[in-house]
Amino acid sequence: MEHVVWIGGPPCAGKTTVASRLARRHGLRLYSADTRTWDHLDRAIEAGLSPAIEWEAATPEERWQRSSPERMLERCFLAERGQMVIDDLAALPTSPLVVAEGVALPPSAVTTGAAPPELVLWMVPTAAFQDRQLEASSPHDGRRTLARVLRDVIRAEAARCGVTVLVVDGTLDLEATLALVERRFGEALARGPLAASAGARAALAREANMARVEQIRGYYARPWATGDPEAVTTSFWCECGDRACTEELGLRVGLVAAGPVLAPGH
Repeated sequence: MEHVVWIGGPPCAGKTTVASRLARRHGLRLYSADTRTWDHLDRAIEAGLSPAIEWEAATPEERWQRSSPERMLERCFLAERGQMVIDDLAALPTSPLVVAEGVALPPSAVTTGAAPPELVLWMVPTAAFQDRQLEASSPHDGRRTLARVLRDVIRAEAARCGVTVLVVDGTLDLEATLALVERRFGEALARGPLAASAGARAALAREANMARVEQIRGYYARPWATGDPEAVTTSFWCECGDRACTEELGLRVGLVAAGPVLAPGH
């Protein structure tokens, strides 16, 4: 899949932020594996995958407080999700280039031939950096434990598969990190194809925002979830299509679904 550049890695490495900036600056389609979580879970349940069925049936306490790290990792069904990611990416249009990011991206895509090695980069946080991010963002339960386990598992798999790794320790700011990623994918970005017009880039931003909308709606559609997804407020891209725009707005899902997202003055 030469129309895809891959940014994988464990939680709290900055993958989503870097991939989002890359997509907006260069006119790429963003594929974020997190936005496909509930679709992947449904596909796994339909296929009869026991860890997925067990995860869906468990209570939050059973998932995050009464499960061992090994059990939580098993319920991620990473190998199966990795193949789902590959299937998703293979089904996307080949123009413009896709930047794919997420924990579920499989390093084995390189060794199986799905991803050319030069189009792959794994961002792996140091333990200290990841712990700082978890302290700021994750609940005090098994989710922190799982994130640390995923760091070690994914780092080891990346090494086995020979993918290029960028160690994230917090010494580089976002722009410096983005510059490294742009150099890594420089030939692909120069070759394209990229979304050249503001209208095309605006459409890609709209697509990314609606993927986030559907992710939130998918969560609240689970039989164990309660609440109104349309009332949830979270961050969405400005859809002006300007290459230099990095504006994000905190908006309700229902408002975003109803029409274009534009920052003031855009």
